[in-house]
Amino acid sequence: MSRTAVITVVQGRHDHFVRQQVGFSTCQPPPDQRCVVAMDDPVIPTLAAPGVHVVECRSLAAGLPLARARNQGAAEAIRRGADLLIFLDVDCIPGPALIDRYLDAHRRVDGDALLCGPVTYLPPAADGYPPEDLDALTDPHPARPAPPPGVLQAESNHDLFWSLSFAVSVATWRRLGGFCEDYAGYGGEDTDLGAVAAARGIPLYWVGGAHAYHQHHAVSDPPVEHLDAIVANARVFRRRWGRWPMTGWLDAFEDEGLITRDGDRITVADAATRSVDA
Repeated sequence: MSRTAVITVVQGRHDHFVRQQVGFSTCQPPPDQRCVVAMDDPVIPTLAAPGVHVVECRSLAAGLPLARARNQGAAEAIRRGADLLIFLDVDCIPGPALIDRYLDAHRRVDGDALLCGPVTYLPPAADGYPPEDLDALTDPHPARPAPPPGVLQAESNHDLFWSLSFAVSVATWRRLGGFCEDYAGYGGEDTDLGAVAAARGIPLYWVGGAHAYHQHHAVSDPPVEHLDAIVANARVFRRRWGRWPMTGWLDAFEDEGLITRDGDRITVADAATRSVDA
């Protein structure tokens, strides 16, 4: 029987983190272990449930070290004997069948694979989201496939990979090499991992019934508060893969006059009018 580990990276979002933990109490089977990576957040050890392994991750530069934190969490889970790594965003509450569906998919795939489950974006809720109410709220995000429970749907477009909820065997994780730590802050590192999988012939599957529920929080569209990180990470991706990622956001930034693109160059329009070469 494969041993599962759920890896979550977190800074802030304490209410979301606590609700996620409540969600794990409904999972059948529960994960064999949970590794939580606290990014410059000393409160997390006081909130973590008994038995949860908390890993400290310090920022070395501007921007949250999301890629490095996920890699640290995976390394800890592997050290503790995990066979199947399940990554779940701190905003996401696991559905009761999430672990079971990922385990079933892991047993059924032949060789390496990236496994992604459907994610429902929940409406605002002043009093949180009782686990018993989640099934009635299931409405997977329309930008990603959501096959019926028990169905594995192959995906040819690896750019659709997202890191909100996914699972990967330890052998596949090692073949991927983890997340590229050249990325820092918001955006790009999950698109990069999908590109690595495509380049190395690792298939992507959507796992029917492996539901996760993304708790509501305020967002801007496009996420202008993350402009600098998105531009910096787009630069990294362009250098590695010869194309721009996050084109929807970059197009929106350009439409709003926040950036201009010219070949391998992004010019950011701000008080100092900075230029960033890709």
